[in-house]
Amino acid sequence: MKTAIRTTLTSLALALTAPLAVAAEPPSRTECIAPAKPGGGFDLTCKLLQVSLQETGQISSPMRVTYMPGGVGAVAYNAIVAQRPAEAGTVVAFSGGSLLNLSQGKFGRYNVDDVKWLAAVGTDYGMIAVRTDAPWKNLGELLAAMKKDPNQVVIGAGASIGSQDWMKTALLARAADIDPRKMRYVAFEGGGEPVTALLGNHIQVVSGDMSEMVPHLEAGKMRVLAVMSDERLPGQLREIPTAKEQGYDITWPIIRGFYLGPKVSDADYQWWQQAFSKLVQTPEFKQQRDLRGLFEFNLSGAELDSYVKKQVAEYREQAKSFGLAK
Repeated sequence: MKTAIRTTLTSLALALTAPLAVAAEPPSRTECIAPAKPGGGFDLTCKLLQVSLQETGQISSPMRVTYMPGGVGAVAYNAIVAQRPAEAGTVVAFSGGSLLNLSQGKFGRYNVDDVKWLAAVGTDYGMIAVRTDAPWKNLGELLAAMKKDPNQVVIGAGASIGSQDWMKTALLARAADIDPRKMRYVAFEGGGEPVTALLGNHIQVVSGDMSEMVPHLEAGKMRVLAVMSDERLPGQLREIPTAKEQGYDITWPIIRGFYLGPKVSDADYQWWQQAFSKLVQTPEFKQQRDLRGLFEFNLSGAELDSYVKKQVAEYREQAKSFGLAK
């Protein structure tokens, strides 16, 4: 009997002290690293967090957004792992494109296990866009022109061959019996530059993410020929047809989220995880997410870690089919 009471008291003591062991104060300074130049999806992801944290009062000082372009996240990934692994207040934005590059070994000697995956805060979808004065009114017309003469259609995107933007167009090309190796593809750094090039008539097509196009659609300067979602998107995007309904069974969801350095303490990781759990339920966050053209996709902690690693494995198999990974 005494043993049972002692065991119960010991368990109760551990239960009472456990929260204290992992409790952490909010970081005194917070920073979100966008691994590209301003204007693209990483910038959008950081700004979503910056504004939402401030509006909901979870941090006392404004979050700093800094830009670290290079390799669709590779430079930032290496910097956090090797040089800044224990910064409790620093989160780094990632996307499905980051995971695709990880799957192909483009982040150097580091892999998917070398950071702490924190939270996903929304999903985006791939899309193909042209200027409003372009001759192609739908996806079929564009692919027919590419098939007739690939040299007459220049496609621009925010990353190199093998990236998610390239993969989207390569999958469409292959579905239309076009050799992806014959596409005229121009790589930029980040999502903002190819849009600028399109509006300047230096390229004819942009392969990118739907959320990056929302401001330009509102300005009436661009037309999205297809969004790569299973069904049409809600709200103001309802008029945009999917690739699937135009006869090309291709979808490309893009999650957006954040990771921390590998040596950030468990206590600080837990503070961030709890902050995100609260944040995504607030009307302020939902409004900011909707304004940026993102759709609900909330995962954090172990659930996100499992999702990311599964996604990287699937991307690796897809890349192999194009000879881009071993």
